[in-house]
Amino acid sequence: MRTGKVAGLWLAIVTLCGAAWAADQYNIDPVHSRVGFAVKHMAVNTVHGRFTDFSGSILFDDKDPSKSSVNVIIKTASINTDNTQRDNDIRSANFLDVEKFPEITFKSKSVEKNRDGYVAHGTLTIRNVPKDVDLVFTLGGPVDTGRGKLLGAEAGLTINRQDYGVAWTRSMAGGELIVANDVKIEINVEARQAQAAPAGK
Repeated sequence: MRTGKVAGLWLAIVTLCGAAWAADQYNIDPVHSRVGFAVKHMAVNTVHGRFTDFSGSILFDDKDPSKSSVNVIIKTASINTDNTQRDNDIRSANFLDVEKFPEITFKSKSVEKNRDGYVAHGTLTIRNVPKDVDLVFTLGGPVDTGRGKLLGAEAGLTINRQDYGVAWTRSMAGGELIVANDVKIEINVEARQAQAAPAGK
C-alpha cells in the first residue's frame, strides 16, 4: 500500500512538472521593444511619449494559454517626450513623482485566448496604486531563429490617470482640460526565449 502511495506521489510530481515545462519563458528585449503612451493636450493635439528603461518576462504556453503569464517593470524616471522641460514636469510630484514612485508595474493574474487575440487580466500599479485592468494583446510567433525562439506582442489599453493619483489638472477658459485624463498606453514587445542555465551551475 505504501509503495502504491509513493508511486502515486511521484506520478503527480511528474505531471505537475510536465505542465510547468510546457510553457516557455521569454525575456523582453528592450532594444527591439517600445513602451509608449499618448495623451491629448489642450484638447487639440495628441502628445506622444515613451519609457526607455523597462524589463519583463512572458511565460507562454501555446497549447494552454491559461498557463501563460506576463510581468513588466517600467522605470518612471526614464520617461521621454522629446522635451526636457515637459519630461521634468512629468517626473515631478505633479504627475509621476518618480523619486517617491520609481516603478510602474504590470503583473498578470490570468491569460485567456479570444477570437481577436489574447487578454491578460492583471494588476497595473502606478504611484503605488494598484488597479485591475484587462490588457488586450496579439502575438507574433513564436519563431525559431536558430539561436532560440523569438516572440512578439502588441498591446494597448486606455486608463484614467486620476484613478492612479496623477491628479494635477488645469482647465482652459472653455472648460477643456490642458492635459486630458485619458491616457493611451501602447506596447510593442520583442522577447527572446530564456536560455537554460548550464548543468552544474
